[in-house]
Amino acid sequence: MKIRLATRDDADAVRRVHLSAFPHGEGDIVSQLAVNLLSEEAAPPVIPLVADDDDIVVAHVAFSPVRIRETQEFIGYILAPLAVSPGHQKRGIGSCLIKSGIERLAVTGSDVLFVYGNPEFYGRFGFRVDLAECYIPPYELQYSFGWQGMALRHFEARRSPAGICCVSALSIPALW
Repeated sequence: MKIRLATRDDADAVRRVHLSAFPHGEGDIVSQLAVNLLSEEAAPPVIPLVADDDDIVVAHVAFSPVRIRETQEFIGYILAPLAVSPGHQKRGIGSCLIKSGIERLAVTGSDVLFVYGNPEFYGRFGFRVDLAECYIPPYELQYSFGWQGMALRHFEARRSPAGICCVSALSIPALW
């Protein structure tokens, strides 16, 4: 298994992974997000990763920059989306992708990594609901308990609420 940066050339494979991993309907929306993030122009850049098994893409994750509306000093990212092909699930591939992304972000000087997902799953990587409480996602969440964050380096966490902004590919209410 090899983890590498994804490129635009991986778009079809990334789409297939997400379509196979998510239910019909949801897979269409998530796979389009994943493909759009491959060509998203952002500063700092989106970090898309894939897992290759014998040169076949079997998993994908993207880490996209987020910012706080009031300041340019904050550097954050959000993990979304993540998918592993059904035939390769339960082998730790998704965990390897997440850990690889966290390692890459830790050396960039990023402050926080956010995720909107299952606290039981993401908690084992260090994500915490309390760390994300003062960072307001761009859209109302159906499951607010799923909004979590993890510190990537020592920084002064916010004490007052601040809204975050995402890259254009994630700025679609249906994704939240």
